[in-house]
Amino acid sequence: MLRHAETDADLLICFPLMQDLRPHLADPATFIARVRRQQQAGYRLLAAWDGERPVGLAGYRPQENLIRGPFCYVDDLVVAPAGRRQGVGARLLDAVAAEARAAGLPHLVLDTGLDNGLGQRFYFRYGMLPAALRFAMPLKEAT
Repeated sequence: MLRHAETDADLLICFPLMQDLRPHLADPATFIARVRRQQQAGYRLLAAWDGERPVGLAGYRPQENLIRGPFCYVDDLVVAPAGRRQGVGARLLDAVAAEARAAGLPHLVLDTGLDNGLGQRFYFRYGMLPAALRFAMPLKEAT
């Protein structure tokens, strides 16, 4: 069953799975606080539930920029090892895409690490194609 994780209790249950994807999230309180801040920009966390246990998560939000116009950005996509190759990731992306279409967002966009070969293969099979190469660098504090 797909259902958004909206309560603090839902988010607490989702934390261990999200931490698999985002190991820098040190504790559940930090995770919940960050989700709540991101929700102010439209972030939602869709979960694939097996009973009361999440087996997959898709965090997404509407965005807009000059290169694409409005689009739906998938911040996070993770499936528990036991749920992989069972269609969970595709079901999550299908549901996010359906919500994006209903909101009038014509594109679904996500980033993945260059070292994430398995994820890249999944995205290709899903029908997504590389559209950009993102560059990043940490900013040092001004002294």
